[in-house]
Amino acid sequence: MEIKGSVQSVIFYNAENGFSVIELETSGGTITAVGCIPEVNEGESLTLEGRWSSSSKYGDRFEITDVRFEAPTNKLGIINYLSSGLFYGIGPVLATKIVNHFGLRTLEIIENSPEKLIEVSGISKRRAQDISEAYAENTSMRSTLIFLQKYQISMAKAIKIFSFYGERTEEIIKQNPYVLAQDIDGIGFRTADEIAVKMGFDMESDFRLIAGILHVLSEAGAREGHTTLPAELLIERTAILLRNENYERIGELLPRLEFAGKVRSILLTEDDKPVRYYSSTIDYNTENGIAARLVRISKQDFGEGIDLDKEIRVFEKTNGIYLDKTQKEAVLTAMNKGSCVITGGPGTGKTTIIKCILDLCLSAGLKCSLCAPTGRAAKRLGESTGHESKTIHRLLELDFSSDRPTYRYNENEPLDTDVVIVDEISMADIYVFNALLRALPERVRLILVGDKDQLPSVSPGNVLADIISTGILDVSYLTEIHRQDANSLIVDNAHRINRGEMPILRNTSSDFFFDNKESFNDIQQSVVTMVTERLPSFFKLDNKDIQVLAPVKKGLAGVENLNVVLQNALNPNKEGVTVNGVEFRVGDKVMHTVNDYSLKWQRGLEQGTGVFNGEIGYIVDIIRGELTVQFDDGKIVNYDRGSQEHLMLAYCISVHKSQGSEFPVVVLALSSGGSILNRNLLYTAVTRAKNAVVIVGTQKALRNMVFNDYAARRYTLLKELICQTLKKLNSIRG
Repeated sequence: MEIKGSVQSVIFYNAENGFSVIELETSGGTITAVGCIPEVNEGESLTLEGRWSSSSKYGDRFEITDVRFEAPTNKLGIINYLSSGLFYGIGPVLATKIVNHFGLRTLEIIENSPEKLIEVSGISKRRAQDISEAYAENTSMRSTLIFLQKYQISMAKAIKIFSFYGERTEEIIKQNPYVLAQDIDGIGFRTADEIAVKMGFDMESDFRLIAGILHVLSEAGAREGHTTLPAELLIERTAILLRNENYERIGELLPRLEFAGKVRSILLTEDDKPVRYYSSTIDYNTENGIAARLVRISKQDFGEGIDLDKEIRVFEKTNGIYLDKTQKEAVLTAMNKGSCVITGGPGTGKTTIIKCILDLCLSAGLKCSLCAPTGRAAKRLGESTGHESKTIHRLLELDFSSDRPTYRYNENEPLDTDVVIVDEISMADIYVFNALLRALPERVRLILVGDKDQLPSVSPGNVLADIISTGILDVSYLTEIHRQDANSLIVDNAHRINRGEMPILRNTSSDFFFDNKESFNDIQQSVVTMVTERLPSFFKLDNKDIQVLAPVKKGLAGVENLNVVLQNALNPNKEGVTVNGVEFRVGDKVMHTVNDYSLKWQRGLEQGTGVFNGEIGYIVDIIRGELTVQFDDGKIVNYDRGSQEHLMLAYCISVHKSQGSEFPVVVLALSSGGSILNRNLLYTAVTRAKNAVVIVGTQKALRNMVFNDYAARRYTLLKELICQTLKKLNSIRG
């Protein structure tokens, strides 16, 4: 449907994504129109395409899908346009004088003969030039945005593209549309490829092949956590992506990319054969930086053999606990050696050891910093130790005042601390861990605590496993279970699963339950009943304390469908907004799904930037299509149309997304599946529960997961780079 008219007023405009609410004067009267469009001003003539919508809150509105800017056709329209605010220093009086002098040729004069504007009293050569430049810039931006919209690029992304390339946007994209995937956040290879197809771009061009290679490396990190890929696999995946079977030509481009500084490679020997691995330059440099800093840290010594038995006994007596032999050895290693890894499953006393190390360090007058990769893990660490704990990002004070995210604390301004304890280290990706190492002072104790048997970080890297495998730091393995009572099975069953044994299923358990359901439909219905009725009644808790997990995304018992049915059961009949086919309502439980360093937040009087993958909160308001979310740590964030795509419903989340978190009660929807449904995944899901876990599914599916020890290989270079760094150091030292 098409509507023509002139802008009577601009009720709302968001400069970041172009979302606007305007009143348009049409031949049939004044209407309200909403949508993402370039900035408009009162008096401008528009042709809008879209459809009508109606709601109890906003009434009838015209939803804009496309816009054309029309030149004003009468003197009054031109006067309104010139005095709209687009042209600095031109108000109604001066605009009237200009139009009275040039008539309907006014806009033609401004565009093609701006020097003639000095014929109007009060306009100098400088002002005439300013008016001409403002007109050209405004026309260029709108022309570019409309050009981009032809290729189904949203207004939010179009504005972001124009902000990056400016007036050369159209020229740059026509020359190589694939630069969009490299330069613009939120535009990936597939979008750039679709644009290229519509432009008639050569599908065999080097531009496309190179973009495909870089995309495969990027996706391998984002989806599978790889920081590198063997050349053969990289070439094969690129060929599949591009539907191009010329493997040889793709392979020939890899050395060119390395010469251009886009990738780095390393030659390794596997099964007595040379295998070349390729990484993006940033991933290679990041892992290499971690390797160098870990080697330096590992050479520190804080007085091997210091007798701390008396201090440990005082801690035990004060807290009414007893440390076993491996726990004491872990404490002594941390205090004497300085840098170490402490790893163990649930109930083995990792938190107790952290409290003991913290107590000894504080008693010795040392400054201590506690941190974790996620907000939930940091909060839990603070509550269990009684000492302030922060996310690694907050500890380093993430700053986004420049063009790219930076940290206040780095090698030039290190942290003012003597001891850094990192909990849930298995959740740390290579980027945040490298940033932490860069910010450590010259002499510091670094204690890394985590569970080696949990799934690795969702983001690139396999930090904990790689560090343990090299032996670069002393590793303390905790095996004795301390946290368990007679009716408790959750800890014991977690360890049984980890050993490849079936969990004990008995009715007398107080914290481990199994609901045997055969069909996907029965699993779905049972999960909903558990969350809405049975568990809140049994445990006397709010359903907000219950987190549903699922191993798979698709299907009746998958993440996506369970989110819809749980939303309708827990938060029905609320008005909301739809983003990429998902409806968000006030009161919905949501999760942020990417690291967004620029997103602004407020917590009381505190303000900052940065919301990270895995943070969970609730939608507290929806105004003019914008969502306001309050996260568990108190941050309040406004999501415009452009950033809403980084949210997902979180009534149910994947097991991978649950890493680093702990929930009072976990409900696991266990459907059948292939090799992805393995022991490691089940172990991680069970260990997310603090008080109770309920598994809904078949015993066959449960048994298959317990006995499936398949773990997909994660390709990283950290282990190799640590070994190479050690060899270089030993060679230098002779």
